[in-house]
Amino acid sequence: MDINEALRRLQPYFEKIPSVERPKGHVPFKEKFGWTVAILLLYFVLVNVPVFGLDPHSIDIFAQYRAFFAGATGSILALGIGPIVTASIVLQLLVGAGIISLDLTNPDDRAAYQDFQRFLVFVMIALEAFPQVAGGLLKPNLDIANALGVPPSVLSFLIFLQLFIGGVLIVYMDEVVSKWGIGSGVSLFILASISQAIIIGLFNWFNPQGGIPPGVFPKLVWLFQHYPLEYLLSGSGLITLFIDGGILALITTIIIIFLVVFAEGTRVEIPLAHHLVRGARGRFPIKLIYASVLPMIFVRALQALIVTFGFMLYQNGIKFLGEYAPGTARPISGIMYLLSPVRSPYDWVPAFVKDPARNPLAPYFADMPDWMIILHLIVDATILIVGGVLFAIFWVETSGMDAKTVANQIARSGLQIPGFRKSPQVLERILSRYIPKVTVLGGAIIGLLTLIANMLGTVGNVSGTGLLLAVSIAYRFYEDLTREQLTEMHPMLRKFIGEE
Repeated sequence: MDINEALRRLQPYFEKIPSVERPKGHVPFKEKFGWTVAILLLYFVLVNVPVFGLDPHSIDIFAQYRAFFAGATGSILALGIGPIVTASIVLQLLVGAGIISLDLTNPDDRAAYQDFQRFLVFVMIALEAFPQVAGGLLKPNLDIANALGVPPSVLSFLIFLQLFIGGVLIVYMDEVVSKWGIGSGVSLFILASISQAIIIGLFNWFNPQGGIPPGVFPKLVWLFQHYPLEYLLSGSGLITLFIDGGILALITTIIIIFLVVFAEGTRVEIPLAHHLVRGARGRFPIKLIYASVLPMIFVRALQALIVTFGFMLYQNGIKFLGEYAPGTARPISGIMYLLSPVRSPYDWVPAFVKDPARNPLAPYFADMPDWMIILHLIVDATILIVGGVLFAIFWVETSGMDAKTVANQIARSGLQIPGFRKSPQVLERILSRYIPKVTVLGGAIIGLLTLIANMLGTVGNVSGTGLLLAVSIAYRFYEDLTREQLTEMHPMLRKFIGEE
């Protein structure tokens, strides 16, 4: 029995997994906006609910990826959207490789795909939570265990249960937003998480260790209070201001925001006309970032899984892939170091990497040759740009955004390109002139922008991937709001876009 036959037999069981019911008719804009705000507030509440019984010295193996996984270390939403993204990657790979044969234009196959994806997400929640608890990364607090009179294993099970519940809540919160709100729940959580990190990165005055505050603006105030102006205007002083003071990260963040907005607004528009309704015209936009920034989520998620797998092996005494800094999940040598992401100048400028005043892990890199540090940057650049292109192509081909699928959708709606014969083949031939090229170019641009942001640093350490995601999501959320308001003002548009 092959996997496709197995899926069809298991389909009745997948359908029994509870899901949020779709609205039976049009949902008014105010109601959609209300659901979106309510879920957003619930998200902010849950990321501040700590996991009961968790030892504060536990290791967060996904700490570097928290911003765009929309999780919070030590909270019941610690897993964030990680299981949803991982399940999506696995399923896309299976469908794209032809291992699972599903025609996503067929309603039955599309329903089977969605049911199996929901089941796979629950599996991924367990697979991401259990190894962290069982492997001793998320440790039970022995003081709480003794106070309750229970063995640590019971507390470990409670930690796993809380993480699992948090992962399930994220799934259903995403469904509520996707079906009853505006846009996507996953996108909303990413935007909320990264926006919060950026605001904290700008204005946070509190440093638990004392000394220089972490926020950019408080940090600059502190530097001007503690260093003479003559020093700050010198060569080394300017380096301190721009690198340590966060001015470079702030400038990079602003520039990347403008570049992403510009790229999102750059598009090729194919003119369309309805063959039955004279004067009914429209345009099909092919954006420069055609596959959005989703390929970067896939690239970083895959990178995170590889580095995390290496860490799990290291914890079990298998060290040939590289060593990790004690008490952290940061690789400091070997292939895992080369595959880990670059996040700031402190990760690729040899002088900064080896400076204890700037990099707390500097002692581990004291004897590392400079070429190894530069090679780390080259490997990450290759992963981002090549991975961005490959995953962009893969996403377009498997998500129904390819020229053939789009041409069939346009043809079924009764639209055609003025001056050309009404035929899906003609539409496909014209769209094929643009979509493959824009897909490759957009994937490379997103990878390059991510690389630049990571090299120079970002406000709040949200990483280049996180910053690009936030800007792109905010731009598309604005477009969704505009479209919702238009359909509310002009009810006939709802029928045209299939909402009624």
